[in-house]
Amino acid sequence: MFNNKVIFISGGTGSFGHEFLKKLLKSYKPKKIIIFSRDEYKQFLMQKTFPISKHPSLRFFLGDIRDLERLKIAMNGVDYVVHAAALKHVPAAEYNPMEFVKTNIYGAENIIQASIHQKVKKVIALSTDKAANPINLYGATKLASDKIFIAANNIVGVKGTAFSVVRYGNVLGSRGSVVPYFDNLIKSGTKFLPITNIKMTRFWITLDHSVDFVIKSFKRMAGGETFVPKIPSVKITDLAKAMAPKLKTKIVGIRPGEKIHELMCPNEMADQTIDFKDHYVIFPSPQNFDKRNNFFINKLKEKGKKVSENFEYSSNKNKNFLSINEIKNLNIKNFF
Repeated sequence: MFNNKVIFISGGTGSFGHEFLKKLLKSYKPKKIIIFSRDEYKQFLMQKTFPISKHPSLRFFLGDIRDLERLKIAMNGVDYVVHAAALKHVPAAEYNPMEFVKTNIYGAENIIQASIHQKVKKVIALSTDKAANPINLYGATKLASDKIFIAANNIVGVKGTAFSVVRYGNVLGSRGSVVPYFDNLIKSGTKFLPITNIKMTRFWITLDHSVDFVIKSFKRMAGGETFVPKIPSVKITDLAKAMAPKLKTKIVGIRPGEKIHELMCPNEMADQTIDFKDHYVIFPSPQNFDKRNNFFINKLKEKGKKVSENFEYSSNKNKNFLSINEIKNLNIKNFF
């Protein structure tokens, strides 16, 4: 679907942007790929990895998603948008709330307005488990962003830009995640690995899987869906044992705004959640959305079914937990 098309990636110099770009260049023949971000040094480094001399379809645009006019210029002629730009550090959000509001909420609205203005075909916004029943400022801004993107479908009507959301948990090996954090401690000769809570669990997805899921979601979407992949969970204590079996662990306490378990499909939205073979879809409230879409059959003709009324998709209640050996194999294959 991306052949001879123009793809725009906000926050494109991040972990997801690198992997998504690799997949686009390997599997498709896009007319143009626009990497949009505000850090010129990260763009410089990315151009070293993906030199324009070898990839003439690449364009690097400096800009901030807080700047609507810059987005309108950058999105000229764009067919598909992946919105990956966000401020994400949970403790930083608690201390600098308005900066997160300006980027994660106002920036989301700017992406929507620019996409509509330039008649983009489809937009997918990347979300996080922290947006489901949020307890921290970061999660609250991402929930607001998700709601804004889904509601944008009401603005454009049947023939306008389609907006959907993809929500998933921790990405193995991504910058800022626990795996590189533990790895750096181990390499520095630490005497213990810090565990915030002994009961802590997390959803787990590889970077490659997250990119494949986003691409599949573009093919599946009609507009208005929140796509959630079915992925395994890990116990953080098992992760520590897998990475450093001889090291002791130390309970250091939960950081501000941190959850013990992750949640991606709240029970309160069970009546709007559909179970597909490898993912869930949360569809918009019927009272606030055009009934033109049958969300139980997607654009790939895959059929889903309603979940039970007591359904909840959380990392501690997940049926699929990775063993210590499985974590070792996953780490070796995808990170180290």
